[in-house]
Amino acid sequence: MRIVSLMTVSQEFSKLIREVERGEELVITRRGVPIARLLPHQGDRTVDPAWTAAYQRMMARLEKGASLGGLRVRRDELFDR
Repeated sequence: MRIVSLMTVSQEFSKLIREVERGEELVITRRGVPIARLLPHQGDRTVDPAWTAAYQRMMARLEKGASLGGLRVRRDELFDR
């Protein structure tokens, strides 16, 4: 997290935005007092192919169920009890 003054933000806005795009978090101050925080946008993870593949693998494992020494437990059965 980087602390920058409002004057610096007004003079170097494009440069600071590029830093935020790279993941940097900025706290903006006026006369030394924090007034705002600028964060990178998280976006919609569901459009990320790696996230979607991981989610599908997780759901497949949940649907298959887990074996506990011969006792089969499925996700839906846990919540039906």
